[in-house]
Amino acid sequence: MGKRTQQAGSAGALLDQAVRSVLTAPDDALDLALDTGASLLAASAGQWPEVSRALLGHADTAVGRCWSAGWRPADLARVVRRELKPVHLALAVDLIAAEGRRHPAAAPDRRWQEQLRELEAEVWWPGDDEYLGAFAHRQRLDRFALATAVLELLRTWGRLPPIAPVGPAPGQAARSPQSAPVTGEPRMLARIRALLAKAESTEYPEEAEALTAKAQQLMAQHSIDDALLAAAGTDRDTPAALRIGVDNPYEGPKTMLLDAVAAANRCRVVWAKEFGFCTVVGFDGDLDGVELLYTSLLVQATHALNKAGSRKDSRSKAFRQSFLVAYAARIRERLTAATERATSAAAAGRHLREDGTEEQLLPDARLLPALAARSEAVDEEVGRLFPKLVSQRVRVSDGVGWAAGRAAADRAALHGRAGAIRP
Repeated sequence: MGKRTQQAGSAGALLDQAVRSVLTAPDDALDLALDTGASLLAASAGQWPEVSRALLGHADTAVGRCWSAGWRPADLARVVRRELKPVHLALAVDLIAAEGRRHPAAAPDRRWQEQLRELEAEVWWPGDDEYLGAFAHRQRLDRFALATAVLELLRTWGRLPPIAPVGPAPGQAARSPQSAPVTGEPRMLARIRALLAKAESTEYPEEAEALTAKAQQLMAQHSIDDALLAAAGTDRDTPAALRIGVDNPYEGPKTMLLDAVAAANRCRVVWAKEFGFCTVVGFDGDLDGVELLYTSLLVQATHALNKAGSRKDSRSKAFRQSFLVAYAARIRERLTAATERATSAAAAGRHLREDGTEEQLLPDARLLPALAARSEAVDEEVGRLFPKLVSQRVRVSDGVGWAAGRAAADRAALHGRAGAIRP
């Protein structure tokens, strides 16, 4: 046992030395640091199991540091996708799963758990000393290639700066009890998710239009209901935040589309271009709806762009950029109008039930002040999270693309033909 402990300590020291060397190496000396470190780690087949155990122990520190710096599972995976290779992503998911063993299953919030499920982060290896050998077999890598990938991944994560947190990390308390996201998916969200999934799968445009419009109705009504609960003092919810990936190509217009959806639902968007994501700030139920509707509209925009781009004169980058900018601008107009109609109807006492039927209630004078208060609270939270913000413009250089994008946005599934949201 004494010999095994000494070997483990030796492997841990070698790993720490290699990681430190790679982390501090300037770009022009990185290849040498990687080769030297990987050679040390992979030199002995007999020591490989101890290196494996040391790596998973090191992951507790490396990944935990990222959590403390504001990063979440989907963020770390997104960085790896953008900067490294599929083998690094598989390794990253495993290290996230290994670190997760430190926390009770119920500790992370709902969105954290959803991200782990989407990544399929789970401990699949039989024992920590067998992990690297099993991973190498899965990926068909030799020890040196795998050790190099390990060091490249740890360098990428180790150089990430702190970012604004969008919720507590496992083991951390929420900023306030009211700001912690709910632990289960709200029934409204499940209903919207089902409507949009059906809308995207149908081959009939009219059916897709009606289903997406119904989802937008439920989003608007849910936001209104939450505002009235807050005005009555029965709900002390505070603004929260989530991050949504926005990648190239055409990341600028995609961000504009997300901002259009967010603004119509009383949320705000902050774009971190260097990391390929946007932070959306708003109230929890509104954030869920924004994420779902943006994803659905992006699918529609991509389909319309591909259809328009099939013409010989519509394949240029300028056309596609202009198309998507125009699409986002027109969607903003339509969503803003839809929100205004829904708010006016609610202020007049017309209430949409979850089953799609409408009931007439007494007008509630608290609604508009309550909605204004929530918008103000979102602005204050943005100021707290991002005290220094700058604006950026997206340029348009193709008039044909602009016109085609607006036309496609007019066809997007949001409203009925008469312009009113209908079930």
